[in-house]
Amino acid sequence: MPLYECVLIARNDATQQQVDALADQITADMEAAGGAVRKREYWGLRNLAYRIKKNRKGHYLLLGLEAPPPAVTEMERQLRINEDVLRFLTLRVAAIEEAPSAILARRSDDRERGFRGPKPAGRFDSGRRRYDDREEFRARPERDDEFRPAEPLGEE
Repeated sequence: MPLYECVLIARNDATQQQVDALADQITADMEAAGGAVRKREYWGLRNLAYRIKKNRKGHYLLLGLEAPPPAVTEMERQLRINEDVLRFLTLRVAAIEEAPSAILARRSDDRERGFRGPKPAGRFDSGRRRYDDREEFRARPERDDEFRPAEPLGEE
């Protein structure tokens, strides 16, 4: 039986439980059609690259499927009808990887880093001086010979 990967984006307004219910419905439909969902990953609420139907964020979900082509066609039809689904993409693959996807692997790497110690002083300075340090804003010493206002002409 052919193998597929399907990534779908659900609306921001939908809760995680609704997204899980959608995945459960897809799983039930696949099993009824003689297929199976081998992999299921929830990637979380993520920013979209551009607005889709007035949404800036979406719930991402990856499904690894083993199903006959008519079952996949029916699943795609159901996803098109569903108002909570913004976009989906189904690809045929040679094998479904059991390891976590690159998205989840990167997220776990971020968690493993932990505390790195205090930040060095001046790390985020851009090298530019603040306007208080500029020469024109510094206090200048008062000297009599440096500047004298001009005396009015012609008034005696």
